[in-house]
Amino acid sequence: MVMANKGAERPKSGERIAKVLARAGLCSRREAEAWIVAGRVAVNGKPIASPALDVSPQDHIAVDGQPLRQRERTRLFLYHKPRGLLTSHTDARGRGTIFAALPKGLPRLISVGRLDLNTEGLLLLTNDGGLARTLELPATGWLRRYRVRAHGRVRQAELDRLHGGITIDGVRYGSIEARLEREQGANSWLAFAMREGKNREVKNALGHLGLAVNRLIRVSFGPFQLGDLPEGAVAEVKTRVLRDQLGERIAAHSGADFSGPILSAPPPGGDGGAARSQAEAKIGFKTPAGARSNTKTLTRPAAPAARKPRPGKDNKRRRDAERFGEPELARRDRRRGRGPGSGKPRGH
Repeated sequence: MVMANKGAERPKSGERIAKVLARAGLCSRREAEAWIVAGRVAVNGKPIASPALDVSPQDHIAVDGQPLRQRERTRLFLYHKPRGLLTSHTDARGRGTIFAALPKGLPRLISVGRLDLNTEGLLLLTNDGGLARTLELPATGWLRRYRVRAHGRVRQAELDRLHGGITIDGVRYGSIEARLEREQGANSWLAFAMREGKNREVKNALGHLGLAVNRLIRVSFGPFQLGDLPEGAVAEVKTRVLRDQLGERIAAHSGADFSGPILSAPPPGGDGGAARSQAEAKIGFKTPAGARSNTKTLTRPAAPAARKPRPGKDNKRRRDAERFGEPELARRDRRRGRGPGSGKPRGH
């Protein structure tokens, strides 16, 4: 056991006690530090009062008199965040949060970055704080893609200038890839891609061009895509796929552990054939017939939906057009044997 003295070099084999508690899935680092100050944590039978302590695998740690459980393997979940939920565990004003809305039975998760209250789409969740911090770093280089609906008009030439970066109110934003997709009434639909993901970056950049964002959907984060994942649903990435997609550099930098046990079982249900096709589209992998999918989609049990009349289908297609874009939707129709060029009328 080594106390971290000021100016002394920390041993490479040890980790801060708060980090160890957080990686065990009990709490966040900040909460762990508060537990330590409150005297709830003991190391080798002795209560500690400061989080400035490194521990090794040989040390015995207890919280409230109970031995610290074995660290769970690094896991990653894809979540389709709805609008109107905060990316937070609690809210002093009593507003809804994503963690309160998640299915029961999941491990304690933290988000990789945040999405604003009214931003929807793909949010990565993990039980590993080291992985979350690594994936948030611009140096990791993962591209975040968005579909944006904004009130106003803009020319492609103005959007092209964002590629060189822009400074707004003293804040420097890096390179932004922006493409005008179509105009719809008084609104414009655009595709955005960036690697930094600073707070309100899309809204600030478009506001600088005179546009007001009224819908923002994140459709991908690095190699992981929203695809057909239903709103409010969660899908876990299989360990093999996660290890391959992270690569050795990111895994080593984050301290990811793929050899530990899975201590919290996913909730039952929600993993049928439809969920499998959603997972394949979302991750970008196709599962051969008879093989197991690379993800498992988790949703709260729901009653079977009644068959909707034709107007409901039209509304769904309109919503899908907003989410995926008309060209992508037309391609999906042709692949599924519907729409123009497929030889079948849509709906048959």
